[in-house]
Amino acid sequence: MSTDPVSLTSAGPLLFAPEVADDGMAVLFVSDVSAATVYAFELAPETPNSGATDVRVDQLDAKLASLLGVSRGDAVIRGMAVHPLSRAVYLSIARGHGAEAGPALVRVDADGTVTVAEIDGLAVTSFELDDAPEADDERLDVWLDGTDDSAAPREIYGVELSIAQVPARRSTITDLAWVDGSLFVAGLSDEEFSSRLRRVSYPFDGSARETSVEIFHVDHGKYETQSPIRALTSFDGGAGILASYTCTPVVHFDLDDLTDGALVRGRTVAELGPMNQPFSLLSYERDGEEFLLVSNTRHPLLKIAASSIAGQDALTRPLSEDGASKGIPREELGHPGVTWMANLDRGNVVVVQNLDGELHLRTLEAAVL
Repeated sequence: MSTDPVSLTSAGPLLFAPEVADDGMAVLFVSDVSAATVYAFELAPETPNSGATDVRVDQLDAKLASLLGVSRGDAVIRGMAVHPLSRAVYLSIARGHGAEAGPALVRVDADGTVTVAEIDGLAVTSFELDDAPEADDERLDVWLDGTDDSAAPREIYGVELSIAQVPARRSTITDLAWVDGSLFVAGLSDEEFSSRLRRVSYPFDGSARETSVEIFHVDHGKYETQSPIRALTSFDGGAGILASYTCTPVVHFDLDDLTDGALVRGRTVAELGPMNQPFSLLSYERDGEEFLLVSNTRHPLLKIAASSIAGQDALTRPLSEDGASKGIPREELGHPGVTWMANLDRGNVVVVQNLDGELHLRTLEAAVL
């Protein structure tokens, strides 16, 4: 444990550990993708705010730009997490669009106040991934979210896309999840089968169980081990993981299968649409039932009943074949432009929403989703 200042080099996914200490101290995991490192900051106790159910910030992009001294559009969100007690929203921000974009950590209070989160002097530990692609790794990952400076417009089958090819190391950490008492880190590795899930114990002790993961990509019509998980979440009470990938399969992994050094094939349960990249995947409760939300680059917010997943056989037939299935049912909700999401609690979801080219922070009530 150290209290020395941490110099983050890049912005990446965020996650709060769900449990807080008796004195109210919470742990915020902050990923530094360029450094292939996850930091665990112990935040000072914050006042519980269970009444915060409608966090709102209009023109969030303009307020972030003003706060960080950059042009509007140059404060790029790379991750979002909600404090389990105060309900403050923490945002991981890149100051710019390229590999050299500097990071910032921003806090949005329940009343909508936007400030820079101070981390200097906080107790912190770190875990450095030992399987990250090297800086000179020639393999490339494809981003469809338009946030990189190399992104270029391209029309495919009448669909306008913004496509960037970035070095594999920039996708070393693509998402974080807390599952069955452990931190899971998704992304690319330096191995031949590069899509990787790492299970890291916390408190950090320097060890991790690293599993290469393979999926059948229904739209691409083949098995893949090179495409990284873009978004993941705990499922079935921590017995499994749901993950989503570019173009956009949803895949179930049994936690017991994710052993160290293994190559595990997930069960593809849904295909949500080609030429599409997920931002966030999470669950919420409505009327005593669990549902999943998937935010993505091309479609409105997508809703899936969690109960439909257990009975879905693995999808192993390409969509190009007659009789191929897209898997479990899904519903398009009337919430266009949703990108990053996080649970405010089990009955409310905080989202970043792009409406007419402006970003806003909104809270969606489960009862109307």
